[in-house]
Amino acid sequence: MKIVSFKICPFVQRVTALLEAKGIDYDIEYIDLSHKPQWFLDLSPNAQVPILITDDDDVLFESDAIVEFLDEVVGTPLSSDNAVKKAQDRAWSYLATKHYLVQCSAQRSPDAKTLEERSKKLSKAFGKIKVQLGESRYINGDDLSMVDIAWLPLLHRAAIIEQYSGYDFLEEFPKVKQWQQHLLSTGIAEKSVPEDFEERFTAFYLAESTCLGQLAKSKNGEACCGTAECTVDDLGCCA
Repeated sequence: MKIVSFKICPFVQRVTALLEAKGIDYDIEYIDLSHKPQWFLDLSPNAQVPILITDDDDVLFESDAIVEFLDEVVGTPLSSDNAVKKAQDRAWSYLATKHYLVQCSAQRSPDAKTLEERSKKLSKAFGKIKVQLGESRYINGDDLSMVDIAWLPLLHRAAIIEQYSGYDFLEEFPKVKQWQQHLLSTGIAEKSVPEDFEERFTAFYLAESTCLGQLAKSKNGEACCGTAECTVDDLGCCA
């Protein structure tokens, strides 16, 4: 199977993280969303990534549909056998994915006031998920679930932002932060993104035009970012 992707898209990482968690081999092709190839436009009804091309050349789009398909047909399912629990997990997963672009927006904030305002929207999501966290490593116990996979892109990106800028989206949520560390310790986050992900991610979100970029520059004594291939408009090209 093949995933068609944009290198820093969180929706794509959700799909590749699931495949990595299951130990499933896959091919991946990255495209430039500013210059979408015609073959991609022909395959993707909404012109967004990710799309999945199966071994039988069937095409799936929308990350929600893709991860549900993958969980059903490859490897050991991460979803519960119980219909109610499965639906609840789907809802908690949706809470994560509908905040992917909220996080993207917060990370691109041009000043401290905007960063604070946008971070509050993201904090609401972390405040809700924290009540689901117990003493186990993951959301449903000691085994990964679809909910963990859905939240991983948010937690991975928050960790990178903190590392470079010192700004911690999870500062008020110690339980969520502990969950973050458990998920990152699996190595799935790094495996589910391209080798140059961190470079491209920081180039875009820690650019000197962003508040976080200025914090990173101050923290490190120099700018840590360069020129990214993506634009703000590209944030809407993932689903």
